[in-house]
Amino acid sequence: MKNTGIFFIVLIIIVTFSSCASTKRIRYFQDLSESATPSDLSIASYAEPHIQPDDILSININTVDAEATASINSRNGGFVNVGGAQPSNMAAATGYLVDKEGYVDVPILGKIKLAGLTTLQARETVRTKALAAFKNPIVDVRFSNFKITVIGEVNRPAAYIIPNEQVTLLDAIGYAGDLTIYGKRENVLLIRKDSYGKSFTVKLDMTKKAMLSSPYFYLRQNDVIYVEPNRTKVLNNDNNIIKYITAAATIFTAFVLAKRYL
Repeated sequence: MKNTGIFFIVLIIIVTFSSCASTKRIRYFQDLSESATPSDLSIASYAEPHIQPDDILSININTVDAEATASINSRNGGFVNVGGAQPSNMAAATGYLVDKEGYVDVPILGKIKLAGLTTLQARETVRTKALAAFKNPIVDVRFSNFKITVIGEVNRPAAYIIPNEQVTLLDAIGYAGDLTIYGKRENVLLIRKDSYGKSFTVKLDMTKKAMLSSPYFYLRQNDVIYVEPNRTKVLNNDNNIIKYITAAATIFTAFVLAKRYL
């Protein structure tokens, strides 16, 4: 009986410390100061994405005569909700496709090369072209298919079309409803293609504030984020916890019986 009491005390201690460790594993930015005073943070610099072939652009031109630009603006359509109740999961209905040579074909304005430009540069390029046809045009150019994909241990894994091209890793995790309790915060995988179309991977630690200053903090179009399951999820799926408990109980029973009869 004495051995049994000792066993349960040890078991309670193990469970208590395991719970504390589990809580620590699911916290973000664990190395931030917990004091009430403000602390400085280093945030990565944002670099505007460049337009590439097969991108879809929304091109709007506004003048005092709305009918004059109707044929141009009507091509843009709008955003339709494809994620049910989640407004952040959207797909572009239509827009201007950048062809393999980097051109878009705009009614009235003709073919304009936009590949390699930022949306700000593309805006000026289209405006220069529009000045020949319209008086004082106001031009807006943005991505209609700025897509990121979040999969793995998140609450809403999906591909998300985002109207705003300035998107961070935290934004993406927020769109996906945060990581589940089983997600490995210290090992989030980013999959990206470089300018030559070659894929590479980067691992980011969301438990450290250094992630905020990483050059990969701001996402690029077609990035994929994969959140790996932690050991607890793997053990649960494999039913190994039950096996370990059963084995431990068997060993303990054998130990108690041996002490009793020896």
